[in-house]
Amino acid sequence: MKKIRFGLLPRIIIAIVLGVVLGNVMTEPWIRPFVTFNAIFSQFLGFLIPIIIVGLVTPAIAGIGKTAGKMLLVTVAIAYADTVMCGMLAYGTGSALFPGMTEGLSMAASGGAGKAIEPYFTIKIPPILDVMSALVLSFIMGLGIAYGKAEVLKKGADEVMDITGKVISKAIIPLLPPYIFGIFLNMTANGEAYSIMSVFAKIIVVIFVLHIVILLYQFCVAGAVTRRNPLKLLWRMLPAYFTALGTSSSAATIPVTLRQTEMNGVSNDVAGFTVPLCATIHMSGSVMKITACALTICIIKGMPHDAMLFTGFVMLLSVMMVAAPGVPGGSIMAALAPLASVLGFGEQDQALMIALYIAMDSFGTACNVTGDGAVALIVDRIFGRKSVKHT
Repeated sequence: MKKIRFGLLPRIIIAIVLGVVLGNVMTEPWIRPFVTFNAIFSQFLGFLIPIIIVGLVTPAIAGIGKTAGKMLLVTVAIAYADTVMCGMLAYGTGSALFPGMTEGLSMAASGGAGKAIEPYFTIKIPPILDVMSALVLSFIMGLGIAYGKAEVLKKGADEVMDITGKVISKAIIPLLPPYIFGIFLNMTANGEAYSIMSVFAKIIVVIFVLHIVILLYQFCVAGAVTRRNPLKLLWRMLPAYFTALGTSSSAATIPVTLRQTEMNGVSNDVAGFTVPLCATIHMSGSVMKITACALTICIIKGMPHDAMLFTGFVMLLSVMMVAAPGVPGGSIMAALAPLASVLGFGEQDQALMIALYIAMDSFGTACNVTGDGAVALIVDRIFGRKSVKHT
């Protein structure tokens, strides 16, 4: 008989449901073992975050840097600026809407929740570097490899990247469902789960609307630059959108994105260069989702969430997204570093972010890859493409 495999999203959903259901019937002695596992796993995760940064960002910077050229610089600049813009759009929208949507929960959190259950014990696993040191080291090493022609170091960086990717896919990702189960079990036992989930149901609706707005904005800009109908340009990219919605993978969608981009009149050379590159550096949908969810948690917990703080967070997050590994949940793994270092997110906050991100993963990926077509149109126009196949 063929073995049935459950993807990460169904396992996360089952973990959340079980955590909420069993949190109502299990007593503290039964819950504490799961809380203890979470305490140890969160230490392990904190130890790995700087290693993930060095292991993934170094070869990513080296790969971009060695492909020096004007088109590369322009594409990276456009993709990065658009990603930051989408993150700030999420922050601006959230600042206007989320306080009212979370008002009842904020009051409940300040007065109604019970005391969280403590673990039996924990194991301290201090990271070997802090987040900013790891990021600076990654840039120095990546640029050094790119421009110093350090072939031996490049090979070593590639091998470290492979090891880091395997640790994420073989160790962290499989343990996420029991980790999230333990978080929701504890939250339900102390009375927080229902109110938080009711608020995030509303937030997810806002995020879905935002990702449609982002696509319209991207193709309106591309249409203005190329002097073409933006709705027709966006319509031709829908096969890529729905492919990404089904696969939740930017890499797996590249052939479809490339074909639809060329159908929009982008030259073969420009499309062949920008589409694969943007699949790794243009993460507008992902950054928008993470920013919106992070802002919600900050508002709920009464944490700082001013514009200057989130501007720095979004700019750093947009850099980290370049290093996101191509596994389910890989983007949120890369985002844990700025969430912890800039916003001060703890174990429970990070677990909520992981659960929320994975629940909406396919929509973010679809937004990312569809927007790649808009970036390709702009780059094609800048580099002298005068004629187009379609109007």
